[in-house]
Amino acid sequence: MSSVLYDAPGPRAKRRNVLLSVVFFALLLLLVWFVYDAMNEKNQLEWALWKPFTESPAWTTYLLPGLADTLTAAALAMVIALPLGAVFGIARLSDHRWVRGPSASVIEFFRAIPVLLLMLFANEAYDRWANLTTEQRQLYAVVTGLVLYNAAVLAEVVRAGILALPKGQSEAAMAIGLRKNQTMRVILLPQAVTAMLPAIVSQLVVIVKDTALGGVMIGFTELLSTRATLAAAFGNPIASFVVVALIYIVLNFILTSFASWLEKRLRRSKKSTGAVLSAEDMEELNPAATGGTYGTGAGGTI
Repeated sequence: MSSVLYDAPGPRAKRRNVLLSVVFFALLLLLVWFVYDAMNEKNQLEWALWKPFTESPAWTTYLLPGLADTLTAAALAMVIALPLGAVFGIARLSDHRWVRGPSASVIEFFRAIPVLLLMLFANEAYDRWANLTTEQRQLYAVVTGLVLYNAAVLAEVVRAGILALPKGQSEAAMAIGLRKNQTMRVILLPQAVTAMLPAIVSQLVVIVKDTALGGVMIGFTELLSTRATLAAAFGNPIASFVVVALIYIVLNFILTSFASWLEKRLRRSKKSTGAVLSAEDMEELNPAATGGTYGTGAGGTI
């Protein structure tokens, strides 16, 4: 049985697929056994090393405060970078060179600099020219670096999402008399958001993980840096790495699951209802094109 896009596997292909599946699972089990054997040989599976994570001090003193700082920095960076990236992405599509040129320069400049360097520069700038406490300076430096870099990346995501829409969308908007800013706001952006959502979520996941760079270089007390303190206190570096990795996996899984739900909801809400725009709707949308009324003739209103 076959179709235009797919040929059903024959007997030989089915046997080959089964063989490859068996080999893959055998290699996976071998890897799991190798990791288990190595950890067991180094006594990393002893209950004494994992027991602290069943008690509250390891969480209330170390992990939860670090997780709170991680989420704070990531949330602030997301809230600022998303609208900033949208503004610069739309500005780069402008017909005016004096808007398009500087926007492109800013985007390419900050996209080319590693986020770690941006954090270091921001930390030094806040230390020299701002009257902040150490904790505030570290938080602001991490957020500033994340915002500058990720806003530049998100700007390109927004621009690519808008350019990916069919050209007929803009032409249809022009045909009914919409101005360019109305076309962007009412027609293009709502459609582009759904298409851009997977890429945007991927970048938001990067923001959550990149908060760890602040702990490595400028002493920001995020989740990964508090793990080091916990490991020194309880003498369980491998166990602490495993627990922190699981926390990051859960965080990113929640974020991607929410994004998938939101994308499905947006796609359902954008399905056509079959409604037809009335004269009042057109006048409200673009009164200039209708002259304040939908249309009049010699005999009165049409």
